[in-house]
Formats: sequence, structure tokens, C-alpha cells
Amino acid sequence: MTEAERARILAKAALFAPPAMVEADGRRDLVGLSRAELEAEMLALGEKPFRAKQLWHWIYHQGERDFARMTSIARPTQAKLAERFVIGRPAIAAEQTSEDGTRKWLFAWRDGQKVETVFIPEEDRGAVCLSTQVGCTLSCSFCHTGTQKLVRNLGAAEIVGQFMAARDSYGEWPTPKGEEGRLLSNIVVMGMGEPLYNYENLAKALTIIMDHEGIGLSRRRITLSTSGVVPMMDKCGAELGVNLAVSLHAVTDELRNELVPLNRKYPIAELLAACRRYPGASNARRITFEYVMLRGVNDSEAEARELVRLLRGIPAKVNLIPFNPWPGSAYRTSTPEALRRFAEIVNAAGYSSPIRRPRGRDILAACGQLKTESERARRA
Repeated sequence: MTEAERARILAKAALFAPPAMVEADGRRDLVGLSRAELEAEMLALGEKPFRAKQLWHWIYHQGERDFARMTSIARPTQAKLAERFVIGRPAIAAEQTSEDGTRKWLFAWRDGQKVETVFIPEEDRGAVCLSTQVGCTLSCSFCHTGTQKLVRNLGAAEIVGQFMAARDSYGEWPTPKGEEGRLLSNIVVMGMGEPLYNYENLAKALTIIMDHEGIGLSRRRITLSTSGVVPMMDKCGAELGVNLAVSLHAVTDELRNELVPLNRKYPIAELLAACRRYPGASNARRITFEYVMLRGVNDSEAEARELVRLLRGIPAKVNLIPFNPWPGSAYRTSTPEALRRFAEIVNAAGYSSPIRRPRGRDILAACGQLKTESERARRA
């Protein structure tokens, strides 16, 4: 895809730009600033560049929000910082914990808009599912989020802030003895919105998260899910190199046009070509293809065999996702027998195809169930 197409996507993203991260009293939020931006703020304050490095450590490695507790910074400087800056977090409008341990937060931002974020625990680890937009522009027919029109993009601070707030919730910052928790071990960018339609803010946020002197999460522990914004997939692979997940859900353009309308712009052949180009894709780092199983729609044995044919030559795994119902949805979950048979065919061809166990259904926290009441302000 051409640079002009990428530029068009980035220009459209600017129309839904997030507001400035400034408190009502004029203090600026330091969360979400790049290293260079943080250093520039310190220089403007008359501080040496090393002050930015100190703050970076306290904000992202220690998770500290109170300047007065930053013991490596002199008290007069602490006071000066507190006058000009804050270290923010999203406000928790609601928090729910499922009977299976899944936790969902409804986060509210300074402008009153809201998103949902989910933590999915395993026995000794777990993944935080981050949102990148308030609402979504893709209108996938099986997805609850797709019924909410796009309100705006989230800023880097708001994306990073979701993970930091989740760490706060579980007390997973280093202790005074230097011990760190490991429960929040992974990130999946699979929440509300299409990540590659908010690429610049997302890339900035993930760069902060992966910084080894801060949160320090390896790119191998981060998975970005896209519905197939082909022009941005090459850019994402080259600049971020995180794991890739692709929301496929159909094996013909005719059906995928209905389920994932973005397919009309970037059909299956173009999408799979971008997957084959994705940097670092290998047997050790397979691309994950997400496939929501819809009864009588996309779950036949013939479709399983066609899926195998389409994926030939791509280092891949297939996540089979039983459809998670939501109020007003027209689809039904595939039968256990259909799920089993579909998985057998894909597995027999050499592709791992686990059937994902639904998590958090009782609190509408499962895949495809996230939605808020936020609406885009009408133009005067």
C-alpha cells in the first residue's frame, strides 16, 4: 500500500483526536509523554535532563503518583513539580468481577467519555485487554462494540493509563524490597475500537509500555488485534514488532463483507498478503487468526477446510471463539459438535486451533461484548 493511503488513514484519525491531557487547574499530566517530551518539560522548568530519567522510573517502574514520595528528588523540586504537573489515572466509574475471576473496569476520562477494559486471569498470569477508541467505526455485525458509533480516539496517556490502573487494582507495582507481581503479564489490544485506526497514539503508548526502564513489558507479551487495516499492518510490524492477531471470521469475501464490512475495502486476499509480509512472523511467533463461531453462518466443515487452504504458508494459529451473546444480537453460538469438528479439521492440517473458553460473560466482559453509553457530541 502507498504512503498516500497511510497518510489518509492518519489524517482521518486526527478528526477523532483525544483532548489535551490537562487538569481543570491547568496542570499537565506527565503520563503518556515520550522520553523526549518529558525531558523538554523538565528543561522548560529549569531542571537538568537527568530529572526526566528519575521521573520516568518513578512513574512507570514504581507506579508512584505522589511527587512527595519520590525520595530521590529533593523536596523543593517535588513541590515545584506538584505545582505544574500531575501523574494521572482514569477514574473508575464502575468495576465488576466475574464469577470466573475476570475483572472489568468502566474508565471515565477528563471529558466524561468512557471505555471498558478487561483483565483475564490465568493460574499464575493474565492478560489486560486494552481499548484504543471510544466506540468503533467498523460496525462488525456480530460485535456489541460495533453498535456504538466512534466517539473519539484515546490518547497515549489514556491507553497506558488503563494498564497502570489495572496494576493499581491488583497492587502489582514493585514493593520496597524490589519484588514485582507477575499476574498482569500480558497485554492484548483487543478491546473497544480498531487499534490501527488510532495507530500514532497506540504506538506511542506501547513504546512507553515496552521501555525497559519503565513498565518493561516485552513485545512478545503484547498482541495487537486488527480487523485488517492493511496499509497500517506493515508500519506496525516494522515499528513495533508486537504479536499480530487478525479478526478473520469468514473464508469468503461475500460473507466477510457482511460480518466485517472493512473487508469491502481490504478483501481477504490483500489481508492475507499483508500477513505473509508481517515482520518476524515465524513458527516461534505465529500470527493468530480469530474466528468467531456463528451457528449455521461460518461453522461448516467445508469452511474449515477452506480456512486451512487460505492459511497455507502462513505461520499461524487459529483461535476459535464461541459467539458471546449480547442484548439484541441476531446470532447464536455454534453447537459443541460443530466447534469440535471444525477444530479437528484445522488441527489435522497442522494448525493449533484451541476453542477459547468464554470468560466474563456474566458481566458482559467477553470477546465482542464491550460497549459504553458514550456518544459523540453533536456539532452546533
